[in-house]
Amino acid sequence: MKNILFVCTGNSCRSVMAEWLLKKALAGRSREFNISSAGTSAMDGFSASEETILALKEESVDASGHLSRLLTHEMIQDADEIYVMEKMHKDWVLHLEPSAKEKVLLITEYAQNSHESLKAAGIPDPIRMSPEFYRNVLTVIRDCVRNIAQQQ
Repeated sequence: MKNILFVCTGNSCRSVMAEWLLKKALAGRSREFNISSAGTSAMDGFSASEETILALKEESVDASGHLSRLLTHEMIQDADEIYVMEKMHKDWVLHLEPSAKEKVLLITEYAQNSHESLKAAGIPDPIRMSPEFYRNVLTVIRDCVRNIAQQQ
């Protein structure tokens, strides 16, 4: 089974979107993958933000059962692929586990041409932003996740 891990800061918005969208994209092959998420500054056991749940619901995805997790050394070791939302997340992963260099990627490396400007910057954090901002973030993440799914 291939372990895919998405990482953001609080594990309440961006990594949750990516995790649940990839689960949806690979639903027919769910026995081949363990798809999860965590945050570099997350507190264990909190639900996804209300805005995240609502944005995902518009994609016919129910993430209401999500519980946040703090990124651990073991999660990094167990993952086959790690997709981070921003460069600072990649730096944090590599701080915890320098040997993960080959398996940690900025998710926007899989962005469509229309999102070219985000390739180096990463996905902005939507916390405390408008519902429209959340939907825009989800749109970019969805496009990246589709490209990741196609390579699986």
